[in-house]
Amino acid sequence: MRVGALAIAVPCAAAAAPTFDLAQLTAQLARVKAGEASFVEKRRVEILDRTLESSGRLSFRAPDTFVRETLKPRREKLAVSGNLLTMSLGDRSRTVQLDSAPEAAVIVEAVRGTLTGNREALERLFIAEVSGSAERWSLELVPRDMRLRGQVASVRLNGRESMVREVHVMLADGDRSTMTIEPVSAGAGP
Repeated sequence: MRVGALAIAVPCAAAAAPTFDLAQLTAQLARVKAGEASFVEKRRVEILDRTLESSGRLSFRAPDTFVRETLKPRREKLAVSGNLLTMSLGDRSRTVQLDSAPEAAVIVEAVRGTLTGNREALERLFIAEVSGSAERWSLELVPRDMRLRGQVASVRLNGRESMVREVHVMLADGDRSTMTIEPVSAGAGP
């Protein structure tokens, strides 16, 4: 009789264990209103059969500003504020509406939406799956739009507490990148 009672109690206890979900993750991330970090990105380009490396700085400010400034191997800047995307290379600069470049928008929104804890944007644009705990988590984002999924297969972000530490982008053609992020100062960044 005691063995049977124990067998019933164990599954019930497991089912009652709290899970860390998107609502909890975005609430945790939304508490950080701005941040700065350095990054190193390794991009595997299948057609070139090699890995390209770049590095630079990232910054964000809630609710909707994100800047990625590449310093090596050459200076480039991508700045997003609201729906405006400005791309700069040397002295040349071009500004477009973010929604006019959907393949870029899906990656930008994955990173910006996560950094700012914008649950509404993440749920609108992606099928989101959270795993882990508040201390160490992973967020898998798959575009809802099938046309975009034909370009960007998924974006996975890994973090610790309220800091994004890695961004993995998998493109549908097999190209992929991993960006490792290091906050500029403790508690301040992405």
